[in-house]
Amino acid sequence: MKIQFTALVFLLMLIITSANAQIGVGTKAPKGAEVFFDGSRKILDEKWTYWNGPRLKAALPIKWQIVKDPVDKGFAVNSNDPAAAGGLYGAADIVTKKEFRDFRAHVEFLIMKPGGNSGVYLQNRYEIQILDGDSTTHGMGTVINESESPYYAYNGVGKWNAYDILFRAARFKDGVMVEKPMVTVYFNGKKVHANVLISQVWGGPNSGQDGGNNGGKGITDRPGGLKLQAEGHDVLYRNIWIQEVNLEVADTDF
Repeated sequence: MKIQFTALVFLLMLIITSANAQIGVGTKAPKGAEVFFDGSRKILDEKWTYWNGPRLKAALPIKWQIVKDPVDKGFAVNSNDPAAAGGLYGAADIVTKKEFRDFRAHVEFLIMKPGGNSGVYLQNRYEIQILDGDSTTHGMGTVINESESPYYAYNGVGKWNAYDILFRAARFKDGVMVEKPMVTVYFNGKKVHANVLISQVWGGPNSGQDGGNNGGKGITDRPGGLKLQAEGHDVLYRNIWIQEVNLEVADTDF
């Protein structure tokens, strides 16, 4: 009887923990979060725009196509914008019109074909990589060039994946950075990066705001949107939400 009771308590704790975790594929926006993509054209046009970077070759309205979800009911958006054909990143990337400092974000993506490439940019600066087949420090699930690839957490081609992210912006005093940006990432419910400090913006001026400043190290004290990268590949997105937070202490581990 005692063993059964102990097992029941453990099961209840597991259920409660899972309910409170708010991570992984299918996680809905919690109270206080704003939905930025729900599968509809309406929300795409209302809350996103093309990033007006030095390589922009696209013009509004956004040419990313709303498509049927290939796995579940509902719809998704395909990042394969014709202006980015051949992998011309920066040519047709989309970014939220709203800009952020500290925030919690949830993004779900599905790669349709081997080698699919895209990316999620925090503050339109720091990339969490999406790249099938690459397990290097430039590959799948990395805080790009700042961490190892947690390729083991990837669900693979044709399946939905989820990034759950808590980001703390760089801190400045008298115009000088005194604390580096920091991020924690869960990949499909697995904690893969905890309190990773980000040293710079990678990829040059075509990657995002501040990218061309001082070799990527000239980060400024301004907020930025969540950006999704068009790389000329069939990478789908759905269920994107963001919750603004204020992380006074340099700790993003959650």
